[in-house]
Amino acid sequence: MSAWVLPDQIADVLPSEARHIEELRRDLLDSARRYGYELVMPPLLEHLESLLTGTGEALDLQTFKLVDQLSGRTLGLRADCTPQVARIDAHLLNRNAVTRLCYCGPVLHTRAARAHATREPLQFGAEIYGHAGLEADLESIELARTSLLAANVGQVTLDMTDVRIVDALLQDFPLSATELGAIHCALAAKDGAELAKLALKLPGHVGNGLCLLPQLYGDVKVLDEAEKYLPTSPLLISSLRNLKWLAHRLGDIKTTFDLADLRGYAYYTGVRFALFGGDGVSNPVQELVRGGRYDEVGAVFGRKRPAVGFSLDIKELVRAVAPRPLRPAVLAPWGEQAGLRHAIQYLRARGETVVCVLPGHEHEVNEFHCDRQLVELDGQWLVEPFSKS
Repeated sequence: MSAWVLPDQIADVLPSEARHIEELRRDLLDSARRYGYELVMPPLLEHLESLLTGTGEALDLQTFKLVDQLSGRTLGLRADCTPQVARIDAHLLNRNAVTRLCYCGPVLHTRAARAHATREPLQFGAEIYGHAGLEADLESIELARTSLLAANVGQVTLDMTDVRIVDALLQDFPLSATELGAIHCALAAKDGAELAKLALKLPGHVGNGLCLLPQLYGDVKVLDEAEKYLPTSPLLISSLRNLKWLAHRLGDIKTTFDLADLRGYAYYTGVRFALFGGDGVSNPVQELVRGGRYDEVGAVFGRKRPAVGFSLDIKELVRAVAPRPLRPAVLAPWGEQAGLRHAIQYLRARGETVVCVLPGHEHEVNEFHCDRQLVELDGQWLVEPFSKS
């Protein structure tokens, strides 16, 4: 095997894609800044016990570990930035006011999240700390949608649920961790047969409601059906009304609800959302953003307060949209004349891309779209369009 062959699902990013990724990274950070989000840069590695505090087994299995040569302690390469940002909010900033934070950086996974995905995502995210109201959830969804619009994603679809709906059904019936885990797995897989078996251990109306959840998928009418047919409780009514409140304030975005979607159940504490993009023809429909409310995220750092946010992988996002057109550039000859050097410096200072042709390389091509050239006319260096002939 060649020494320069990279590990599975780790890849170099070549110029065209790298340019697209970097332009998109800047656009996303600019979008977050316009909403009032402050940029933070957590470290790529931390002491393992700090990095994995409160994250659970799933993130532990996704985290690369190594030994610090200075201290001998075990370090972890982050697999998710969200716990780090919660630590920053809790310990370094320690504000009482609402805090909006965003970030963008690489994370590493021991295994790819899905087939054909990279093990080195470039994670962008934005989080609001300190506000328990639905206004924060709404802002997070709106910023997530704005992020996809900045990437030129077409036909964005929003899917929402609330993890407390299952809690509302089971709150009066103590179940073991094994039983609860089995219910969650059956709901996630929409396994009706398994749910029916598990429901036999519950009172009839509760079991019936549990078996109904996988069928409660669709537009906003699903929420009315849930309120009509599921066993009522204050927690259930609150959860459904929260979803309705958000749906009615999200404008023209196509919105669906899947009340049996329990992905991230152990992590989220309220509304959970995902944004999908693609037209299903030239670009397959796929999940591009995942987020929601996770009010427990700061508790392990000694400062539990409301939190809601989202994240996405810019590398995955770039592959889901059309390549961006190249920006125009100016082709210039190489030379030592003072007038030529001054003209090149002047153009670059104004933000123009100027590609100098080195001697002997006049016919080589590169990624830049040189639609103009720097030419000398009557002792003056001027920018002229290339002749169409």
